[in-house]
Amino acid sequence: MIGLLNTIEHNQFSQWVTNSPSVWAFPMFLFLHTLGMSFVAGGSAVIDLILLGMWPKQPIKPLERLYPAIWLGFVINAITGTVLFCADATTKAGSLDFYIKMLFVFAGVYVLQVMRKKVFADPQLDHGPVSRDAKLLAWASLICWFGAITAGRLLAYVGPVKGGGLNN
Repeated sequence: MIGLLNTIEHNQFSQWVTNSPSVWAFPMFLFLHTLGMSFVAGGSAVIDLILLGMWPKQPIKPLERLYPAIWLGFVINAITGTVLFCADATTKAGSLDFYIKMLFVFAGVYVLQVMRKKVFADPQLDHGPVSRDAKLLAWASLICWFGAITAGRLLAYVGPVKGGGLNN
């Protein structure tokens, strides 16, 4: 496993991402990762907060149109996250924080899918109070994306340091 991670981390592309002074290398991937997360977490948060009653007069059903932007953000994050992981594979793979982040991301995606199937499929969605289940899903979504963002940021500050990797 360590050999594979070292191979990934030390391939030419990963080395370019990590070591290039170009703005098109690490800074651009990090910017795009942040942009993608803003689409995912921001779009989800808008839906969640409205389901929780923050804007009671706002119709909820039209918010389903946010899902394509949310999924676009997720695709951007999947690509850029893979590149950022590969650029520092041994360190990230040795960090518990990375696995916590991924757990929150996968849970958040699951909640988004359940919410779309159960909440937005309800024909009575805008004709009565929001169901208890919809509110629980909204809270779960907020917790997942807050957890993913927090764990992602902590990757830079806790756990193994770059170059230490799994060998520590």
